Amino acid sequence: VLSGRGFAFRRKQKIEQQYRKLLKKRRQVHSQQDDQFTDTYPEHLKHLYLAEEEKLKKRRRTPDDAVSPEEKLNKAADGCGIYGYVYLMILSVSRTCTFSSRSVGTQEKFKNKTSNQKAKEEYEKIKAEHARKKEEAEKRKQQREEAQRLYKKKKMEAYKILSKKTKKGQPNLNLQVEFLLQKIQQ
Repeated sequence: VLSGRGFAFRRKQKIEQQYRKLLKKRRQVHSQQDDQFTDTYPEHLKHLYLAEEEKLKKRRRTPDDAVSPEEKLNKAADGCGIYGYVYLMILSVSRTCTFSSRSVGTQEKFKNKTSNQKAKEEYEKIKAEHARKKEEAEKRKQQREEAQRLYKKKKMEAYKILSKKTKKGQPNLNLQVEFLLQKIQQ
């Protein structure tokens, strides 16, 4: 290992890569939001979508908060090197954690199901499917066991008839012929 190329260097490179990935994602999200209000809407509704776009732009940057605290941190992080990257990673993780803990009241506003609800429904469907398959397997098993029991019973009866002997120890041909006659008649 060359000097300065140990585990700390690799950790530093990993954090820098994650930071670059985070910046790239942010740029993609902003570009997707900008492309949201394009000419793909019908002409008679276009003015509504343009008005909505202007509202969103105003909401994104209001005149009273010209520079948000996050932008200040970004500027500070650019000058700090690796420590700024680490701080930004911690900040992004904490922001995602607080975002996920929304109140139940805000979720009721959305008519679409959340991913958790979808996952629960899918789990219930899979569980019901497994229960149904288990029942079918149990029925097949019982039918198979019943068929085997009947087969063994018939085999035993046939064996008893065919293995009977006379007083002298000879096979009883009369019983064997009667058995064959019954089989033919069936």
